[in-house]
Amino acid sequence: MKKILIVGGVAGGASAAARLRRLDENAEIIMFEKGEYISFANCGLPYYIGETIKEREKLLVQTPEAMNERFKIDVRVNSQVVAVDTKNKKVKVNSKTKGEYEENYDYLILSPGAAPIRPSIEGIQSDKIFTLRNVPDTDKIKDYVDKGNIKNAVVIGGGYIGVEMAENLKERGLNVALVEAAPHILAPFDSDMVTFAEKELEDNGVGIVLNDGVKEFKEDGNGLNVVLNSGKALYADIVILAIGVKPDTAFLKESGIEFGPRGHIIVNNKMQTNVEGVYAVGDAIEVVDFVNGSKTAIALAGPANKQGRIAADNVCGLNSNYKGTMGTAIIKVFGLTGASTGNNERTLKAKNIPYRVIYVHPNSSAGYYPGGAPMSIKLIFSDEGKILGAQAFGYVGVDKRMDDIAVTMRLGGTIYDLAELELAYAPPYSSAKDPVNMAGFVAENVLAGRHEVILPEDIDNRYKEKTQLVDVRTELEYSNGSIEGAINIPVDNLRDRINELDKNKEILVHCQVGLRGYIAARILMANGFKVKNLTGGYKTYTMSKFKPKNVVMNKSDEGDSMDLRGDKSNVSLESNSNEYKETVEEYKKGSFDKNLDACGLCCPGPLMQVNAYIKDMKEGEVLKAAASDQGFYEDIKSWCERTNNELLSREKDNGNIVAFIRKGGKKHVASNSDLGEGGATAQKDNKTLVVFSGDLDKALASFIIANGAAAMGKKVTMFFTFWGLNILRKHKKVSVSKGFMDKMFGFMMPRGAKRLKLSKMHMLGMGTKMMQMVMKNKNVSSLDELIKAAIDSGIEIVACQMSMDVMGLKTEELIDGVKVGGVGYYLGEAEDSNVNLFI
Repeated sequence: MKKILIVGGVAGGASAAARLRRLDENAEIIMFEKGEYISFANCGLPYYIGETIKEREKLLVQTPEAMNERFKIDVRVNSQVVAVDTKNKKVKVNSKTKGEYEENYDYLILSPGAAPIRPSIEGIQSDKIFTLRNVPDTDKIKDYVDKGNIKNAVVIGGGYIGVEMAENLKERGLNVALVEAAPHILAPFDSDMVTFAEKELEDNGVGIVLNDGVKEFKEDGNGLNVVLNSGKALYADIVILAIGVKPDTAFLKESGIEFGPRGHIIVNNKMQTNVEGVYAVGDAIEVVDFVNGSKTAIALAGPANKQGRIAADNVCGLNSNYKGTMGTAIIKVFGLTGASTGNNERTLKAKNIPYRVIYVHPNSSAGYYPGGAPMSIKLIFSDEGKILGAQAFGYVGVDKRMDDIAVTMRLGGTIYDLAELELAYAPPYSSAKDPVNMAGFVAENVLAGRHEVILPEDIDNRYKEKTQLVDVRTELEYSNGSIEGAINIPVDNLRDRINELDKNKEILVHCQVGLRGYIAARILMANGFKVKNLTGGYKTYTMSKFKPKNVVMNKSDEGDSMDLRGDKSNVSLESNSNEYKETVEEYKKGSFDKNLDACGLCCPGPLMQVNAYIKDMKEGEVLKAAASDQGFYEDIKSWCERTNNELLSREKDNGNIVAFIRKGGKKHVASNSDLGEGGATAQKDNKTLVVFSGDLDKALASFIIANGAAAMGKKVTMFFTFWGLNILRKHKKVSVSKGFMDKMFGFMMPRGAKRLKLSKMHMLGMGTKMMQMVMKNKNVSSLDELIKAAIDSGIEIVACQMSMDVMGLKTEELIDGVKVGGVGYYLGEAEDSNVNLFI
């Protein structure tokens, strides 16, 4: 009779135990679990804290009693295996009830899992800081939140657990900020796709801080100040650490078992370690990447379950093999779904594996059937058509599309197989050309040479002297937002206006999502032009540019204490007038004049419908417009600003966008703070500064004045033009494509605040050094510190587009937080100002 010990339960260990019993009724099976619970739904823990899952018992998949009753398995909870002696085939156990003892084995299956990372950061031992890995962790967090005096939460780490915790804490009514040290959250997704998730979090009130790690935690009364490396401080009543996990394998140190470079157990395709009779599964092991064949570690429940089953098979002589992990995963972000499989671009670049990329934005179902919504799919593939990876975001149907691609990859299929897949179709569920088929079609066209594509990241670095950027969308779409430098020739007018294009230049075409761009490319190619189509179109390009707003989270005794600093002025619902807000609520209840259901229509359909409806309405009438196209959320805002109609409100409702628009000129709704004595409207009180000079002393003066005005509660706009632009340049050189003259300008001009000179007494740099030393000795903030303070306090810093073009500066060369605008933008801000300084 075999004696098999299993160390650890949950996914891998519990699956191995049940499989062993089904294969061998006579084996002696003992499972050790250091905690109280052997099998629980760890992926469901955040949703119990958020109270989507109401009953705690539903998290418990299997109990020791049930496991013993059904499978005759000796389950020993609160029993930690502290050492393994592989030579004598025994383990040392530290039991809560039996004390320390040893147990021998014939076979050993290790499923110790992983433990949360807690770095050595000052203050990290605070009792207000929690990690989430098991049921007891969940109980502690939920009890703490249930106390009812928790307002602010900071989640450290933007992985799956971090994002899910941020969402669920927000659902509980807390102010939530999510802090990620990397440039983006959710590492399996590329930076041009993950912005969909970042925007969804921000749209639902979660603040996002990127590229900024934690420096220390400081106690502050009943809460903590989370101090970041940038100097920013976020006040929190509770902190969730979700910065990753490490294999829980310290107890195996003297066992003779081999480990990978990060402490993971090395196994072969039968889940065997280098020690005979010892197997390992789950989050603690190193696996083979299914796509590129290299060793990696992927902590997912699905693979752990399969590994447990395979280990049990091989213990019982069935000779099963594990063929690698693809990393297929999915996440809910409020109403949005994100999913991925295979390798992303970062992995492929690191492995020097060549690849191609296309984007598509198809509808989840037939456009004419209610309830559908657009999704965005990124497909990565080789020149031979092998699928290397895929990513997708959307509100409906993302899960089954990613599963289709994952299955095709697992079975060795190619992009040609995606095009040929015969998938279930009926209008409520899909289109006759399923989104997966569409991705295959586009990839096939690229490999067949039917058209060349250009990626969104390459648009800004295009060689402008040798290319023409052509926007083939409608005039309405173009006027609502366009890529700088693009000329507008709608695809339906392209043949009649083809003489406006230069055959000596490469034509770069784009539409909203890529389809009309492909049609335009085919027309131009047939007429002898060299053409590339922007894959994914304007939608992918603009989403790749998304930047979260600045997050301010302060200690507050009442009301909200978090603020996302950004432009909110166009939405009248956010006025301070309670009476006006009540009026808008009446619109929502049905007090509107016309109702437009544009759900199912792809862009620009919803906007064109709104435009047509508004034309037939009377001044002052209100239109309710609903659309499933997610671009409508930003489009309707821009359209109202451009057409002088009033956007009363806009919100997301189960994946749809619902907006209320009043026809006619915008009316400022005066709140009490807008009124002077006797109810007279107060004078305009904004402050505008035009910074023309790049001298250090003048730059200091401008930012001191601006910060002072902001501290007094004034809205401040700083408009930088010509030499003043040097103040905003990054200190480090940025690699961008430039012509000869632009490079010369860049070489001769100072790069950033640290290299500016004094206007007087510069003295070959001595005067500047003296000034900086005196400022430091007298605790006067440096120019860099003043600039950061200005951005943090919400001051609008605007770079003049015309001056940038003249001086050959690119947006990428400017510090983060700078907006690019023209003279019209400046004049609009100056109109609302009672102070306008020229420095």
